[in-house]
Parts: sequence; C-alpha cells; structure tokens
Amino acid sequence: MSFRLHLPKLSVSRSARQSFTRVFAIFMLLVVTGLTAFPAPWNTAMGAVKNKIGWSLPNIPDNGFTLGLDLKGGVHLVYEADMSAIPAADRASALNGVRDVIERRANSLGVSESRVETTIADGHYRVIIELPGIQDAAEATKSIGETPVLQFKTPTAKTPTEATPEQQIQIDADQKAQRSAAVDIMNGAIKGDEVAWTYDGFVAADDSFYANLIKTFTRKTRVGVVKGVYENGSTINVVKYMSQGSEETVEASHILVCFAGATKCTQTRTKEEAKTVIDGLKAQATEANFADLAKANSDEPGAATSAGSLGTVKKGMMVQSFEDALFALQDGTISDVVESEFGYHIIYRTSSKKVPTYEFSHFEMPWTTLSDVVNTDPWENTELSGKDIKSASVAFDQQTNAPFISLTFNAEGAELFGKLTAANVGQVIGIFLDGEPVTTPVVNQAIYGGTAQITGNFTLAEAKTTAERLNAGALPVPINVLSQQTIGPTLGQASLDASLKAAFIAFLLISLFMVLYYRLPGFLAIVALLIYSAINLTLYKIFGVTITLSGIAGFVLSVGIAVDANVLIFERLKEELWSGRDLPTAIVEAAKRAWPSIRDGNATTLIATFILFTMGTSFIKGFALTLMIGIFVSLFCAMVITRSLLLAVSRRPSLKKRLFFLGLK
Repeated sequence: MSFRLHLPKLSVSRSARQSFTRVFAIFMLLVVTGLTAFPAPWNTAMGAVKNKIGWSLPNIPDNGFTLGLDLKGGVHLVYEADMSAIPAADRASALNGVRDVIERRANSLGVSESRVETTIADGHYRVIIELPGIQDAAEATKSIGETPVLQFKTPTAKTPTEATPEQQIQIDADQKAQRSAAVDIMNGAIKGDEVAWTYDGFVAADDSFYANLIKTFTRKTRVGVVKGVYENGSTINVVKYMSQGSEETVEASHILVCFAGATKCTQTRTKEEAKTVIDGLKAQATEANFADLAKANSDEPGAATSAGSLGTVKKGMMVQSFEDALFALQDGTISDVVESEFGYHIIYRTSSKKVPTYEFSHFEMPWTTLSDVVNTDPWENTELSGKDIKSASVAFDQQTNAPFISLTFNAEGAELFGKLTAANVGQVIGIFLDGEPVTTPVVNQAIYGGTAQITGNFTLAEAKTTAERLNAGALPVPINVLSQQTIGPTLGQASLDASLKAAFIAFLLISLFMVLYYRLPGFLAIVALLIYSAINLTLYKIFGVTITLSGIAGFVLSVGIAVDANVLIFERLKEELWSGRDLPTAIVEAAKRAWPSIRDGNATTLIATFILFTMGTSFIKGFALTLMIGIFVSLFCAMVITRSLLLAVSRRPSLKKRLFFLGLK
C-alpha cells in the first residue's frame, strides 16, 4: 500500500528531472551553436577577461562565412571546351585537366575562394569559373582562357645580364613612349578625369610595391594623385595617395604540437596524445624557457634553430584562430592552448608596436625592361612540346608498386625525345605546364622507342593529377568564352544587406503570427526557430557551405517549412485538447500523430531538392543545399526541441491553464 502511494511522487520527480535535463541541453545547444556561428562577442569578452585577471577560457575560431560571388562581387565566366578532335573516351579526362590548369591560373590571380566547376551535358563540355574580388573581367579572361601549354626545357647555358647596344636603343625608345603615355594619364587624373584605379588598401612602409615611393614622403605630402609616375619592375604606374593610418605589428614565437590528420603534419600521434603533450608544455612554459621548449619540442620545421620565432606578424598573415589568440594577448604573456588546422599551439607575444600605413590606389601600364628584349629565363625551350605527346597515364612499379607517369609520344615526338635525352644524359630536363614546372627529372640514359617514365615520390593522387595536367597540355582543347559577368563589390554588399533585411522581416512576421495565434506554443516555436537558425549557420561554417543569394532563399524557405511542422503539431494539439486529454498527454499524442504528415511532406520536398542539387547548376545547387540542410534541422527542432519545451512548461502549474495554449478557453 505504501509503495503505491510513493510511486506517483517518484514518477513526478523523475519527469521533472527529465524536463530540466532536456531544457538545459536545449539551452546549451543554443549557446554552443550561437557562439560557433558568431564567436566575436565571446572572443572579445575573453580578451577583456584576460587583460583584467590574467587568464580566460580559450577563444573560439572565427573563420567567417564563405560568401558567393553574388554577395562578395567578382567575375563569373563560362567557357566551352572544343572536344571535336578528342576521342570520346578521353574527353572527361581532358576536361578535368583543363579545370586543374584553370584553378592554378585563378590562384595566381590571388583569389583565395575561387570556384572552378565542370559540367557535361548534351555533348557540351563546359567550365564555370567564379572569381570573388576580381573586377577586371577582360584581364581575368586573358589570364584564364588560354589553352594549356606543355613544354620540354633544358637549363640555359648562360643567361645574358646586359642588353646589346641595339637592344638598349629599343628599350629606351619604348620607355620614352610609355612614360609619356603615363604622364598624360597622370595629368588627366590631377584635373579630375576618370581613371580605372586599382584599389590597394592600406600598406606598410616596407611594402614591396610602394616602399621606394613612401621613402619620398614628408609631412607636407598631401593626399591626391602623386605628381610623377612610379616605375616598379615591368610596370609604370600612376599612383593616388588616399590617406594615412596605422596598424599593430607583433613580435611573437610559438610551440606547435601537431597530430595525424592536421595540415602538413608528419607526426603519427593522435589528437588526444598531442593535447596531452601541449598541456604539459603549457604547464612548464615561462618567458625565460619558452625558446628552449620550442627548440626541443615544437613540430614546426626549423624550430630547432629558430626557437619557434615568427618574426614580425601583422593581421591577415596567420590563420584566424591563431591570429585571434595572438592579438588578444598582452606583450610579455603566453597564451592558453590554441587549436588551428595545423595542430595545437602555445603562443608567446614578446612585443608590439604601431607602424604607419598608407592607403593607395594605382593605375598600371606596361614598362619595357631587360627581360622583355633579352631572354633571362634560366630554362630554354626545346623542339619537343605538348603537341608531340600522344598520351600520359599512371602506371605502377612492379617491384615497389609505387606510381609513376608513363608518357607515349607520337612518331615525331619519339624521335625528338630520343635525340633530346641522348644529348642530356646526366642532366635535367624540365617539363613545364603553363610556364610552371610539373616535374624536372634527371636523364639517366638515352630513351628511344617513343615512351618514357617520370618517376619520383608520387602519391597515387599526385600521379593522376600530373597525368591529367600532361594530357591537358598535350591534347588540343581550346576553350571559348560563352559568357562573362562582373558583379561590383558594392552591388554584392547591397544584395547581402537586402537579403538579410528580407530574412529578418520574414522571421519577424512569422514570429508575430505564431505568438498572436498560438500564444505560448507559438512563442516556444520561435525559440526553436532561433535554435534552428543557429544550428544552420553553424553547419554552414563546419562544412564550408558557400552562401549565395539562392542559398539565402533556400534558408528563408526552410524557415517556413520549419514553422509548418510546428503548425501541424499545434493544430493536432487543439484536437487532442478538445477530446478531453490532459495537457502533457495531449502534447505527446499531438507530436506522435502529426509526425506522418510532417515526415511525408518533407520527404517529397527532399526528393525535389536532391534532384536540383545533383542535376542543377551551381546557382541552383546553392538553393537546394541550404534547403536540404534546413529540412533536416527543422525536423529535429520540431519533433525534439519544440516538443521538449512544450512538455517542460506544461508541468508548471502557472502555465497549465489552457488560456496559454492556443488561446483555448
């Protein structure tokens, strides 16, 4: 009898504990995802705490969101490859080779977030290129759109260092005309003529481009177009001096302990083992012994001699998590353990100073130099080139199973290669693609028969990539521009601002409707939507999702789908309450009975988005990807978070009145 009287109390207590646990877990989920998506407030607070009391919790890496071309601005190019002369079996491989070369050319333009994709549809072989931050479409087309060039070169016997009298006359005449043209541009700019300036931002006094010009500055130097043209290497420039500022530079050193899987790490230790090692070093580290600890323990190449010194560091030079920790330190202090893509770090900030910076724009024109009229290249071309290669493929050594590159020449190429190797036994032959060395093997003996091997410490992936590059250079794959589009950074920012404003208004209207119509459940659904948004943004960062206008549209649409799941649950809850069920039981039954409709509705949407993602263009894929992510997250939020919050508040006596639920009397 006493057991029966005690059991309800135990059940209520257990339910209360479960409700508290669920609500606490939901709160922590919101905190973790919110800080992951927007870590700046946390890092700022931890920096302030560190300065105040000398210690704080670690900073959260802030790598920012990856913005697409339509939000950041840049150039969008579409090329079509002419595969008419390529056997059908080789076309996909040739297209991959072209893509690889274009990626390297895009990287040479200084674009850190370029996207190069290939599509094959209805016999059309196309390459789609997005170059965020690049505004000169003509220059981008010129730099990227040329057919890959494969060359075989030998070292130059002697590189000329001076021009002949005739060559010097040519250089002088060219420079005179170029200087006159540059002065005309300068004079026009001073008068207010429009000039297509290239904005360089703020640079330091030791900047490789502007250092010599900055040395001529005095206190009387005023902003505006600099009177005089500025020679730099193979260019002559008209310069616009815009303003002066300052930036902080830091002298620092660090200890790196990496682990298997970290970038450029050759160690085999696990991440947990690396954490144990770095924690031990952190416990020992002081200003006096930091250099010795770095020499003895750091995994950074050269640390044994450099003592982990990083020299002078400016913002933008290091990965984000490392930079945040370094610039949050005070001079003469040592950081907590910092994790980056390279492993675990301890950072010692020795000193810092403010240095002046200068804001410039420039207009660039060609300037003839010695290298334009005299061949100063340490390599010289041979008669053998990519046109003489029939094919390149990956093969494996029968004894070691190591991959190597197998080359097959056509008849003319086989003869040229035989002569070339016979004349260069014991010497290096360089194989260049787009002017960059792919490999520089040493010739061991004369090679006849029309085949050759390029051996080295290739991984299988490197061997495949090299073979594709060689085939791309060897095969005649001209590419033609189908379309080009330039999006200015101002337009991109305006698009981003408008999209965020639209998303905020949509969220506000949805919140207003849900609260007015569904009362307390509506409010809890909005809390779930906030968690839903934080989870989505966190996933975008973790998986490197590129956010585009279409992606934002997919996200906003998924918010509506998330609300729809809640609406189905709430409407079912009304029916359960009308049938006479008590509130907790009605909530459980409402979620259970609404699930089939929610599941089936979202399943059909997922099928459509999957088709869009697998068959659509990059623009459509952005929409489909964010919508798919949103659907999965919305299911979790509706069936777990909203349901848990409803159950938690339904057990509070002050909130059990039906007036709070759905407006029922």
